[in-house]
Amino acid sequence: MDNQNLKRRTRQFAQYVIKLVESLPKDETSRILGRQLLRAGTSVGANYRAVCRAKSTADFISKFGTVEEEADESGFWLELLVDAGKASPGSAAPLITEASELTAIAVSSIRTARRSGGRS
Repeated sequence: MDNQNLKRRTRQFAQYVIKLVESLPKDETSRILGRQLLRAGTSVGANYRAVCRAKSTADFISKFGTVEEEADESGFWLELLVDAGKASPGSAAPLITEASELTAIAVSSIRTARRSGGRS
């Protein structure tokens, strides 16, 4: 996957997270969990942009590690919102899938970079 495509995907993921968070019920639980999701979900794209500016293989791996963590955390918050009945499974499912795919891409890219000593 090329940089521009992944930049687009991570930005689109952030936009969909924003829409989902804005659609949550206006109760305390939704506000707290939604805020956590909003931070993690929007961080994926911002941190991927930092990956694209990495200065070394070690920097690349470190920055992509943050992308991995934030994408995985986004999946957790999404699943928790569904489990708590705050988000519908239908609206959250595509985001959960995308969070999982973005996590897998990050893991794979990190492994490739470690093996080859270069960027993937």
